[in-house]
Amino acid sequence: MASAEECRAAVERIAAHISRDRRAAGFERDVSITVTDLGLTFRGRLHDGVLDGITTTEAGRAAAVRMEACSDDLLRLANGELPFAQAWLTGRLRIHASLGDLLKLRGFL
Repeated sequence: MASAEECRAAVERIAAHISRDRRAAGFERDVSITVTDLGLTFRGRLHDGVLDGITTTEAGRAAAVRMEACSDDLLRLANGELPFAQAWLTGRLRIHASLGDLLKLRGFL
């Protein structure tokens, strides 16, 4: 199990990955990533192709796009060892979002 600090660094790497993809421009949503085995939720705002304002918050606060993964899978995702599509299709990453948001997200995650 990864630590809270390692998970925060992983979320920062995911945010950096998103900011390098032009397809994220124009997509504005509140985003949360819950680390299920730590009971920890990171929340930020995706706007103008940048995920910023990342804070640690209590689980359960509503965000337009909610992702859930265990700490080890979050690190694998951030390090490029586990593709987002594979993680989502196998249930290792759960994404709660509208269909339109899911279609947009698959382009840059």
